[in-house]
Amino acid sequence: MEGFFGSAVQLAALATMGAELAASGVRIVFIHTLNPYGFAWSRHVNEDNIDLNRNFVLEGEQYAGCPHGYARLDSLLNPPRPPRWQDAVPLRALPVILREGLPALTQAVVGGQYDFPKGLFFGGRAQAPTVRILADHLPQWIGDCERVLHLDLHTGLGKWATYQLLADDLTPSDWWSRAQPTLSGHRIILPQSASGSYRIRGGLGHWTAAWFAGRNYQLSYTEFGSYHPIRVLHGLRAENQTHHWGRSQDPSTVRAKRRLRELFCPGDAGWRKQSLAQALALLDAAHRLLGARDDAV
Repeated sequence: MEGFFGSAVQLAALATMGAELAASGVRIVFIHTLNPYGFAWSRHVNEDNIDLNRNFVLEGEQYAGCPHGYARLDSLLNPPRPPRWQDAVPLRALPVILREGLPALTQAVVGGQYDFPKGLFFGGRAQAPTVRILADHLPQWIGDCERVLHLDLHTGLGKWATYQLLADDLTPSDWWSRAQPTLSGHRIILPQSASGSYRIRGGLGHWTAAWFAGRNYQLSYTEFGSYHPIRVLHGLRAENQTHHWGRSQDPSTVRAKRRLRELFCPGDAGWRKQSLAQALALLDAAHRLLGARDDAV
């Protein structure tokens, strides 16, 4: 679902910055449509119900287990029935939020689980073909570049039409301090101050960073805000229900898929214009940062 916005950013960057990027000597790698099935069927997961951003499990780790608390939430998150027209998920979630706190609940839900194949944020039982394809091609795409800045674009977290550049804890905070002049004006959230974020298992970023260990590899996630997290969760839940227990042409299924697209890529013209402009400005700053000859950055 987040790929719709990511694709728009990539196309706009090529259209408006293509000549500059080509002439700069900086290698730009756009990874597009990791989940073509999701594009085709309006799903956040692939054909095996795998959330691919939970499937990049590091070498030596197992595709097993789930965050503390997920099993207790299974009946709320993944009811084995089609969604109802009036399904008070926010009201049902409220006591859990009050008891556990929203950060703890968020971590339990979205951290990545490997025990409930029909559940939300399922990371799979083995490597998906996407992982193997990237493993085959990514070394060639990156080549012998000594410095890599990985920007992972996401939507669905944060305030409407704003964005946060979430610095991963793999990247030293002093690197971000040195990069600050180039990234001036961009909201950088360091790990120790990221109150609304969460940690995931099996994410693409840590997998690629491990693949290129030994290089100057800086990783960050850019979250473009859309709707409230509970509303986003409600939409993911409803679409998952319709897929597993509904009918493909039923109005509730069509409605759930349309709503999921809206949650991650709002149709509002103002949101699209503002978010796209912010993303292009960030890409321009990242490009200038990599083009700098200062080896300290």
